[in-house]
Amino acid sequence: MFDKVLIANRGEIACRVIRACRARGITAVAVYSEADAGAVHVRMADEAYCIGPPPSRESYLVGDKILAVAKQCGAQAIHPGYGFLSENASFREQCEAAGITFIGPSAEAMRLMGEKTLARQTMIAANVPVVPGNAKPLEDHEEIKSTAAEIGYPVMLKAAAGGGGKGMRIVASEADIIKAFEGARREAINSFSDDRVYMEKAIIGPRHIEVQVMADSHGNVVYVGDRECSVQRRHQKVIEEAPAANLSPETKRKMGEMACQAARAVGYVNAGTVECLVDAYENFYFLEMNTRLQVEHCASEEAYGVDLVDAQLTVAAGGELPWTQEDLVPQAHAIELRLYAEDPYNNYMPSPGHIHVYRVPKGPGVRIDDGVEQGSEISSLYDPMIAKLIVRAESRSACITRALQVLDEYEVEGIRTNLALLKHVLRAKPFVEGKYTTGILKEIDPLVLEEPGPETALVARVLAALAVHGKSVKKPAAAAEATSNGSALSQWGQDGLRRQMRGDL
Repeated sequence: MFDKVLIANRGEIACRVIRACRARGITAVAVYSEADAGAVHVRMADEAYCIGPPPSRESYLVGDKILAVAKQCGAQAIHPGYGFLSENASFREQCEAAGITFIGPSAEAMRLMGEKTLARQTMIAANVPVVPGNAKPLEDHEEIKSTAAEIGYPVMLKAAAGGGGKGMRIVASEADIIKAFEGARREAINSFSDDRVYMEKAIIGPRHIEVQVMADSHGNVVYVGDRECSVQRRHQKVIEEAPAANLSPETKRKMGEMACQAARAVGYVNAGTVECLVDAYENFYFLEMNTRLQVEHCASEEAYGVDLVDAQLTVAAGGELPWTQEDLVPQAHAIELRLYAEDPYNNYMPSPGHIHVYRVPKGPGVRIDDGVEQGSEISSLYDPMIAKLIVRAESRSACITRALQVLDEYEVEGIRTNLALLKHVLRAKPFVEGKYTTGILKEIDPLVLEEPGPETALVARVLAALAVHGKSVKKPAAAAEATSNGSALSQWGQDGLRRQMRGDL
């Protein structure tokens, strides 16, 4: 096992990996930009080194700087987390050339699965079911029209080099295909410096199901169950759960075996995720493979009773997987909720700033993966995710109940958050029934800020006036009573109170 590991990331994932290293007695090394000098992950680590100015392109994305630190401090391995350099095959090769272990798959596997058209070709050759479409980028308008006609509308245009919904368009008819293609190509080159676009059959009303895989260098490959990741906003995941609900055991088994087959086809080693689209008839198709640890790995850990990061360390050090396929059965249901610094009442605009109040829920079956604390700054330079709240219970219904309870206990002040959206989705009938699709946020009623009643509005104005004059004041009895009784102030919430104080209402 390694003596010292450098974590080439920031925020909650850096904290997560640091904890795994320290549990093994491994010295954990952090890197940070100038903007993150006071960050939690920096203080948690045994050693920490600044790698440059705040922009990630001048710090976290500069492989040479990270490798220089690794050599300087004597780190034997680098854990990339997710994002940044985690799927950068060239950086993987740099690490290998420097004699430093990269905790992740080979550069070849990254390249085969990272470029979407190449991944399609590889999976087709391995007899893995893929969404019908073309396996190479489109080049001219006539080819676009003929390919769409052959596949059959509706079709999906996708950036060959991208993800996260960038360069993606659903097209219903030939009249819109060329305009959509040009739009997808512009967005692709702006997002990935690569304008290649390919086409797939659009699966209407799909579910987005993931299969977690782990493989070692001794030929062992297993799937650590499945995850439902269909609650998405603008193709970004918001809520995940494991295992997926309302899927037959036979479908789950076949998907797991398919994911292992995909991993073997590229000689995969370490943690990875095979993403699938599943239609209403439980037909499933390979979508892509993420060659890294996923943000939502925590849901699988809580549901299956495993430590995926610890397993990554074991495998990267040359060890065998700590479990067999027979060991991997769900022990509970888990739901992961992503807490973002964004305003759900203002088109989900980012809400950077300082966190003035930060109180996290605690109790049985509650896990918080975060990298912030009271006083932390959420920078506009990085991802707006504040934390992940993971809850575990013996059943899905109990898990939803627990999630709603702990969301009510979560307090974040100073910035806007999506807490209200998370509660809204958990209470929505499609989610409660577990029969939702990737379009769930369009299927349920939109989130609307409740207007305050006259008494609550008066209390808010009084508090606002006192705040302006710099006076400290206890909450008026009327407000305290309203909160404890679950009446106007409780329903309207602190979110509405802050809006009243800002003069937005």
